Amino acid sequence: MTSKQRAYLRSFANSLNAILQIGKNGINDNLIKQVDDALEARELIKLSVLETAPEDNRALAEELASSTHSDVVQVIGNKITLYRARKKNSKIQLP
Repeated sequence: MTSKQRAYLRSFANSLNAILQIGKNGINDNLIKQVDDALEARELIKLSVLETAPEDNRALAEELASSTHSDVVQVIGNKITLYRARKKNSKIQLP
């Protein structure tokens, strides 16, 4: 993903609210399944990392991205934004 594409996705993510939280249990199979389903439905999602999370935010973002075959758009503070194009009828067209 190029920096131009990442900036384009960040502009969409600006108005999104976090739909999932990563807490003291970290990343488990249930969370991966929820993130995978949310990416298929929305393509671009934002997650919130609680202070009790076992790892730093960047490591959690990279682990989730590799588990769900998605791209990390940004990690700012305690927010993680992930993107994965839908298999059919993708609504977000990257430049």
